[in-house]
Amino acid sequence: MSENKRNALPLVSDDEMQRQQAFAKKTKEIVCSRYPAPKALVRTFGCQQNVADAQRIKGMLAEMGYGFTDEETDADLILFNTCAVREHAEDRVIGNVGALKHFKRRRPDAIVALCGCMMQQQHVADRIRKSFSHVDLVFGTHVIHQLPELLYNTLTRQKRVFAIPDSDGVIAEGIPFVHDGGVRGWLPVMYGCNNFCTYCIVPYVRGRERSRTPEAIKADLKKMLSQGIKDITLLGQNVNSYAGGMTFAQLLRELNAVDGQFTLRFMTSHPKDCTEELLLAMRDCEKVERHLHLPVQCGSDRILKAMNRHYTKAQYLKLIEKARELMPDILFTSDIIVGFPGETYEDFKQTVSLIEQVRYQSLYTFIYSKRHGTPAENMPDPVTRKEKGEWMRELLEVQESIAEEICAQQVGKRFVALAEEPSKNEGMLYLRTLCNQVVEAPGSTALIGQFVNIEVTSGETWILKAKIID
Repeated sequence: MSENKRNALPLVSDDEMQRQQAFAKKTKEIVCSRYPAPKALVRTFGCQQNVADAQRIKGMLAEMGYGFTDEETDADLILFNTCAVREHAEDRVIGNVGALKHFKRRRPDAIVALCGCMMQQQHVADRIRKSFSHVDLVFGTHVIHQLPELLYNTLTRQKRVFAIPDSDGVIAEGIPFVHDGGVRGWLPVMYGCNNFCTYCIVPYVRGRERSRTPEAIKADLKKMLSQGIKDITLLGQNVNSYAGGMTFAQLLRELNAVDGQFTLRFMTSHPKDCTEELLLAMRDCEKVERHLHLPVQCGSDRILKAMNRHYTKAQYLKLIEKARELMPDILFTSDIIVGFPGETYEDFKQTVSLIEQVRYQSLYTFIYSKRHGTPAENMPDPVTRKEKGEWMRELLEVQESIAEEICAQQVGKRFVALAEEPSKNEGMLYLRTLCNQVVEAPGSTALIGQFVNIEVTSGETWILKAKIID
């Protein structure tokens, strides 16, 4: 299949989006007549893509007359935006959904809705249908733009609505979004994944890779800047396979040229698609952070092959070496899976060795979680959970030592950092550098949203201490 055909734009038509706007108006009439001051509680589980989805869900709900609350007792609609990446996330959702029985008993006229990656799995939707009768509306990842119609049907038909179509996925432009405040924002540039790593459910629940046009992305970027957002993360399940008429490296250069003072970050990058062209764009674009999140998952070539990752440890280390050659100040983060089926302690020690070679700023570490419907689900997995936990503790000890050393090396250095939010400590601010390091420094909340010069005074395991300088 050609690259152009593989990435053909499955765009939702203008007619369909106008149809949904008509449903939004009709739904607003019902909602505002039924509830004196309608409020929605939207709770998001999982990754940044889910956060971005939730902002668009809230945008549509606002058009339908809803305000927002964080309190269950104030809500006329409760919506959980769910995650399916790990078993723990699913268990949390199921526990929270079960607890909503009491809410529904007190408020039978209120709406309980579930969406997101968990709901895109048929076996989960079937479980909700059978065992959680208090849930009124369930919809998958491919029909988020149809929320006005789905909610209208829920309110008028007096029966439960389930919408989980089997689809390769679509792109729906023009959905309004509600920013939750602060200076950080999430900007999707593509959706879906074609990699089919053997442990991962994402391609099954998010569909095939499909890229937004540069024009649509740029328009959203400018809108975000107009709302005061200064730290923007470009999102995609495999962001550097972007193919919206240009490469991801070219897209970075286009966005970097937009007027304004802001930073660009991106995640998640697949090592097999991390090119020298991309690294050169990172080096050349002054607004793009000097940080690369490059998930390696494992340091054993045997396990990487079993994971269907399409690179070797040597190839990965070559990418790291090239990035450091072009950007000596770059910092790295990564994802690590401990205890993949068939992994031995010798395989695990190769992962520890890789961590010691790369010297990551931080890691997102997980003990392997079996996902229904993935190839790894049926692979032999003889290592006990207890033993995997011992491996994890060993790995974290190594990583914590490296993180402490990296922080200590920053003492006395000066950086430009964005003041993001108040610290939990009075009179202090949290800031973030272009290398994605979190910094705490004394400062006024009037500085939030501004780029300031800082000098690092000390370093802890996961955070730098600094002072703001002229």
